[in-house]
Amino acid sequence: MPKPAISVAMSVYNGERFLPLAIESVLAQTFSDFELLILDDGSRDGSAQIIRHYAATDARIRPILRENRGLIASLNELLVEAQAPLVARMDADDICRPERFGRQVEFLTHHRDYGVVGTWSEDIGEHGEALVRSGADHPLTHEDMIVAIENGEQLICHPAVMFRREVVLAVGGYHAAFRHCEDLDLWLRLSSVTRMGNIPERLLRYRRYPDQVSARHSTEQQIGSVIARLAWEERRDGRPDPTENLARLPSIDTLDALFGRPGVSRAARETIALGLRWSPAAMRDGGFDILLDHVRNGGRRDGLWRTVARLVRFGEPARALRLAAALVRN
Repeated sequence: MPKPAISVAMSVYNGERFLPLAIESVLAQTFSDFELLILDDGSRDGSAQIIRHYAATDARIRPILRENRGLIASLNELLVEAQAPLVARMDADDICRPERFGRQVEFLTHHRDYGVVGTWSEDIGEHGEALVRSGADHPLTHEDMIVAIENGEQLICHPAVMFRREVVLAVGGYHAAFRHCEDLDLWLRLSSVTRMGNIPERLLRYRRYPDQVSARHSTEQQIGSVIARLAWEERRDGRPDPTENLARLPSIDTLDALFGRPGVSRAARETIALGLRWSPAAMRDGGFDILLDHVRNGGRRDGLWRTVARLVRFGEPARALRLAAALVRN
């Protein structure tokens, strides 16, 4: 059998609610020369049965059903299993526009120096309703991408990306330590070995809802994102990357020792704390303690009285009082 032009990499864990729509949007692509690798990562719902059903109806689907190992292990396994030179990521709760693959293949065919291309996305809610977007769209050219990295801005929507498999394998795929921000760490590492960009068309409908991973793990995601950017700065400045072989993220307090200079932990805590102040989930978990430590150590207070008010609205009056007391005392 000839190898396909694209391998679509989809990892699924308890995704039965939205999975059929995601699969059908891939099968409906105008560019049809692909294999769809769907890895069920030990789901406890009906995801495996859904995958088997679709695999029986379309020969392009290759199911992989096994025990739970986590998303990063699943993504790296999909990279190894992929038969095509191009890999398109897709999540089990999003929806592709029919022309997505065709437009990305066209871009990579005409831009041989680019190893990674994403697309702009359209936000939808839990029931498919349109959501109002906030913030800037993702950068278009590689030069724009470097500016966005330096400014701490968004780079590429992970489930909207297509990349050259060999380029991603050459940098070691996804790194285990950066759980819940594995894509940012990968883009930062790739930025020094290939050109990256985005197509200015909304070719993915990106679903936002309370139970999605990014909403439930915002504190760990923010910590990992800050450490990934610190690692990028080390590589940019010609120093070794101390995170390269880590199996898990270090604690904030150990960053001075890890990066070999004083002040890293304090600066990282400030960036993390101020980034978490907007997140209801983070203010209900360990993110709140990071914010309190930041205030008690004399850190910046930008907008923190508004955070006190938000905590009340979030249904956390006790935490609102604790933060207010810390602001008054320090």
